[in-house]
Amino acid sequence: MQAVVVGGGVVGSLLARELSRYRMKVILVEKSEDIGQGITKANSAILHGGYDDPPGTLRARFCAAGNSMFKKLSEELKFSVKRIGSIVVAKNEGDLPKLKELLENGVKNGVQDLKIVGKSELKKLEPHISDDFKFALFCGSAAVTEPWMVAIASAMNFASNGGEVIINDEVVGGRIVERKVVEVCLHSGRRIKSDLVINAAGLFFEEVASRFGIDVPKVKLRKGEYILLDRKASSLVRRIVFPLPTAEGKGRLVVPTVDGGVLLGPTSVELPGFTPEDLSTTAEGLVSVRDSGEYLIPGIDNPGWYIKSFAGLRPETDQKDFYIKRAEEIKNFITVGAIRSPGLTAAPAIAEYVVRNIVPEADVNLVERDDFVPIIEERERIKDITFERVSQLIKRHPEYGRIVCQCNEVSEAEIIQAVRDGARTIDGVKFRTRAGFGRCQGGFCSWNIAKIIARELNKDLRDVRQNSEGSWVVDGKVRQ
Repeated sequence: MQAVVVGGGVVGSLLARELSRYRMKVILVEKSEDIGQGITKANSAILHGGYDDPPGTLRARFCAAGNSMFKKLSEELKFSVKRIGSIVVAKNEGDLPKLKELLENGVKNGVQDLKIVGKSELKKLEPHISDDFKFALFCGSAAVTEPWMVAIASAMNFASNGGEVIINDEVVGGRIVERKVVEVCLHSGRRIKSDLVINAAGLFFEEVASRFGIDVPKVKLRKGEYILLDRKASSLVRRIVFPLPTAEGKGRLVVPTVDGGVLLGPTSVELPGFTPEDLSTTAEGLVSVRDSGEYLIPGIDNPGWYIKSFAGLRPETDQKDFYIKRAEEIKNFITVGAIRSPGLTAAPAIAEYVVRNIVPEADVNLVERDDFVPIIEERERIKDITFERVSQLIKRHPEYGRIVCQCNEVSEAEIIQAVRDGARTIDGVKFRTRAGFGRCQGGFCSWNIAKIIARELNKDLRDVRQNSEGSWVVDGKVRQ
């Protein structure tokens, strides 16, 4: 029995890991240079409570359930979760009906630790919130994490349980016999025998489905622009701060990050046509992000705190809901698509549901293994451990004493470990170690990271890339 999962984002990686609990060969195919480099790496990184999703939708069904799974998941896979809580703020009593509607939604959806608070309690929760706000919906179960590490750690655990991870290759079609996919074809020319195909291709779920002759809802791309602020901004905000939601989405937020920074954004603009390469930012969008942040937390819009701006895309359909379905045309093909917000939060619940409920409908007999190991070994960060422990590590491995990324205090040893864990690009190291995520955004450390990658992989420095094909760092020697 052999299964192919298409897409190495947070959903695809968790699906592959869930399948590896059973007696079958599982192959995860990702067309990017690394795991978690699509939608997964460019979003708000929030674990939502689940009060914003209309009851009866798949979003509502899986959000609160997924949120509750992250405690155990983070302990097993050793990624960070900070349960800081969230608030949705309102100015006056005229806004209270909307807060009550969200509260009622949350109760129906099974959200825990949810209540409406007045101004005095709001100020205790968020001291620097604008004085204009008099009410808020507080959700204690909301949290922040690092989405890319959820995907990377899931893929690592999947591989350690016998799964195969293929990167930098793309599913281009397959051979179908008697309404079943029996072979998956890759761009590289490799052909993979298949008894089950799960399409979790993110922005490209419609495109992948079409390559097998399967109709799914038309994908529409929505772009969100962000500004990342320096750690100094964290003195002004403790929790995830939402404005009242609108038809466009949850609004432009202020979000503390796991590593101590602050995110402002996102915008929410539907793109004309299918343009997945459009990750551009705009002056208009970034100004609106800044203004919205200042509206919520006065003083947060400080130009001296700007580190970078970026944009992310999310896939939507006219139904505004997840699309999770076994194909009618092909018995053993399942699509898990349109994973818009709160897709990160819902991901572990989606993976469990698909494997337990939909995979058996595809004529796949699941036999549970008794040797599945759900944990990975923790990768120590010298920034997060005691001085005594750092001293012990340096005595055994001097590379721990050589700091490569000054901003985030990342040692050479951590970068070497990231390469051994599968990083092949500078961004691959960045997302595994946070080297390059700091104030200088890799301005001082990227060159040394590239040299370490070249040395560890025995590659020419000219072959080391920032991320995707063509993103070379050096093109030759200045002096011979």
